[in-house]
Amino acid sequence: MGRSRRTIPEELLLLALDPATGTTAQPQSLDLGLAGAQLVELALAGRIAPDGDRIAVVAPRPTGDPTLDSALELLRRRGAPVRAVHWIGGPRLGLRQTYLSHLERCGMVHAVPGQMCGVLPTTRYQATETAISREIKARLDSAIRTGVPPDPRTAALAALAHAVGLGKHLYPGNEGRSSRSRLRDLIRHDPMGGLVAHAVMDVQNGAAAQPRRGPATSGRQQGPGGPRPAAEPARGVPMQPHRGAVAARAVAH
Repeated sequence: MGRSRRTIPEELLLLALDPATGTTAQPQSLDLGLAGAQLVELALAGRIAPDGDRIAVVAPRPTGDPTLDSALELLRRRGAPVRAVHWIGGPRLGLRQTYLSHLERCGMVHAVPGQMCGVLPTTRYQATETAISREIKARLDSAIRTGVPPDPRTAALAALAHAVGLGKHLYPGNEGRSSRSRLRDLIRHDPMGGLVAHAVMDVQNGAAAQPRRGPATSGRQQGPGGPRPAAEPARGVPMQPHRGAVAARAVAH
C-alpha cells in the first residue's frame, strides 16, 4: 500500500480540525471514529473483511503503513473474528496524537504551543495545506449535492463523519440541516463503512455489550440512515489537558 494516497483516518482528522481554533471537533467520538476508520482502510487494502457484525483478517501481510499494520497485527492476534463494536470500543490511547504527529511530519498541519489558564501547556494544530482539507470537504459536498453514489472511500468517510457527529461542524445551522441528513444517508453506499459507522454509534450509545439484531453490514438492512445516536453531538468542545500528562505537552482536543 503506497503512501501517496491519504488514508481515511487522516482525512477524517483533517475534516475535524477547526481552522479557527486549531482544535478538533467532537474529540471523544473522534477517537472512536479513527479506530473505525482504520478498519475501513484495512478492508479497502484487502487485509480484513466483514463477517456479519465481526471483522476477520483475510490477508495478514503488512500494508506499509506502521499505524495500520499495528492495528492489523492486533486483529491477527485475536485469532478469531472480533465484533466491530468491541474493537472500536477498546482502548485507543494516543491514536489521535499519533495521527496528528504524522500529519505534522507530512507538512499538512503545524503545531502551535500554548497554555491553558496561563499554566498548563497545550498544543493546537493548524492545517498548513488548506487546499487538501477543501478537496476532502468538496468530495462530501459533491456526493450530497448530486446524489450520485460516491466512491467507497468517500462513502466510508461520510459514514464516519456522521457517526462521530461532524455533521454540525461541517454543515452548521438550520441551513445545513438537509446536508446533514444527506450525509447520514450516504452511509448506505459502502457496506464496510456502514458496519463501522453503526458500531461507532453503538459504542457511543452504550450498546457494545449487546449483539446487533441481524446483519449490520449495510444501511440497506437498517434503512438509509440506520440507527442514530441518542442526540446529535454539538460542535467542538474546549480543549482539555491530556490526562496523565498534565506536565507534558497536551494534545489538541
